[in-house]
Amino acid sequence: MTLPGRRILLANAACLLLLAWLYGGDLLDALRARGADVSAFVEPPPLVRPAGVLALAALALGATVWGMLRRRGDDFKGYRLLPLLLVGALFVDLVFAESRMPLGSTDLATMSLRYFHNLAQQQATEDAVPADPAMLSPLLQKLGRPPYLVRGQPASQYTLQVRQDCEGPVRSAPGLQPGTFIYCVAPGRKGAWITLVGLPAEQRFGTPDILSVRGEARFLLVQPSRPEEEPGSSEVFAPFRDRASGGAAPPGPRSEGSEALPGP
Repeated sequence: MTLPGRRILLANAACLLLLAWLYGGDLLDALRARGADVSAFVEPPPLVRPAGVLALAALALGATVWGMLRRRGDDFKGYRLLPLLLVGALFVDLVFAESRMPLGSTDLATMSLRYFHNLAQQQATEDAVPADPAMLSPLLQKLGRPPYLVRGQPASQYTLQVRQDCEGPVRSAPGLQPGTFIYCVAPGRKGAWITLVGLPAEQRFGTPDILSVRGEARFLLVQPSRPEEEPGSSEVFAPFRDRASGGAAPPGPRSEGSEALPGP
C-alpha cells in the first residue's frame, strides 16, 4: 500500500491547525480567566468542551499517524477523523452560540455607566447635582451585576464611591473592585463625573482599572438640570442583567467625554 495523497494530508493538517487555534485558544482563555484578578467575560469560559475537543483531536491525529506508518491508502477511514471532528465541533459551537450574550464586557459596562448616569441626572436640581451616597446608592439596585469575572467567578454587584471637590474625572483607581462607580463631585455641586472600575477595552485579563478606550477614561458628566429638559424622554437598552431579567431604560442626556461645567 502507498501513502495517502497530498490532498488528504493537507486537509488533515489544515483541520489540525484550525482545531488547535480555535479550541487551544478557548482552553487558554478558560484557564487564564480562572486565575486572573479580573477577566472581561460575562460568564466563565467553558473548560470541559475545548479540553474534550483537543483530546479527541489528539486521538484523531494518532489514528492518522498510525495509518501513515502502516502505509494505508486514501481509503483508510482514520484520515477522515480530523475533518469530521472539526465539522462536529463547529456545529456544537453554533448550537451553544444561540444562548451566548452577543455584547462584550466593555459594551455592557458602558451601558451600565450610561444608565447610572441617567438615573443620577434625574436626581439633579436646577442648582446642584446629587452628592449624598444615601440618595445614589439605591440606584445601583437597578443595574444588575457587573459584566466581569473576579478570579473566575461573576462579579456580584455594583458598588459606589462618592468623592468631593473634584476637578475632573478619576483616571486611575488602584485597589478598587470591578463594578465600582466613582462619583466625583465638583466644588459647589455644579457637576459630577462618573467613571467605572473594570478593565481597559484593549485588555481581557488584568488588574482592576478605570474603564477606558485607547487609554482615554470613559466617563459621563452629571449637570444641574435645565427647566426645559425632560429627563428620561428617550430609551435605550438597559445594562447587563441576569438572564432571567431584562427590559429597557432611558439613556443619559449628556454625551461621553465632556468635562465642561456650567458657570455659577
